[in-house]
Amino acid sequence: MDIVEQIKDAVEGHETEVKQGIDVVGDFIDSQTGGQYTAQVDQAQDFLKGQVGGDSQ
Repeated sequence: MDIVEQIKDAVEGHETEVKQGIDVVGDFIDSQTGGQYTAQVDQAQDFLKGQVGGDSQ
């Protein structure tokens, strides 16, 4: 089993919490960079949330 499969197994059933964590980390990065990279951070957040799957929010 590769690392990606292990991560997917660990996330299963906790999609909402993981997506909330992605938002928190993105907001932290925005605050630390003064919003200089907001577009890139938002794009990364959207990508990661899409990879998590589960229910859409």
